[in-house]
Amino acid sequence: MRLVNHEPNAINLRATPVHLGLGSTAQPVEGFAWDPAVLQAYSAAVAADGAEGRMVMIFDGDGPGDHWESHPAGDELVVCLSGSVTVTRDVDGAPERVVLGPGEATVNPAGVWHAVDMQGPASILTVTAGLGTDHRPRTDTLHPAERAETPDREAP
Repeated sequence: MRLVNHEPNAINLRATPVHLGLGSTAQPVEGFAWDPAVLQAYSAAVAADGAEGRMVMIFDGDGPGDHWESHPAGDELVVCLSGSVTVTRDVDGAPERVVLGPGEATVNPAGVWHAVDMQGPASILTVTAGLGTDHRPRTDTLHPAERAETPDREAP
């Protein structure tokens, strides 16, 4: 995993996220993977950006999400690019659902547990404050805070 300065070619955001950092920098993250060693290397490489750093990425999927997540360092923007997406937030133990179609977006507030479900094939773009992100397996539809904690990792 390495951060790239001034990439002259097109970037496939489905395979290569871009890190937005201090000083309005934008650096592709080559060799990114949802692997603990890569995530640790990414976190170390962008640590100086603190809570201001953001990861921009596109996700494609079909069906319910398999985890809840929370981003304590900042808000997350979720933009539906295609298909239909439902974002469910746990707000004081009650579900708050937002259905998105192409071109529509929602903001998940900092620290709020949320999950994303895709109705049929869909794509989303996320802009995430990854510092301290926590994930928990999605074993039901509403109570992420009651689940056993999993190790922190940077992700939308």
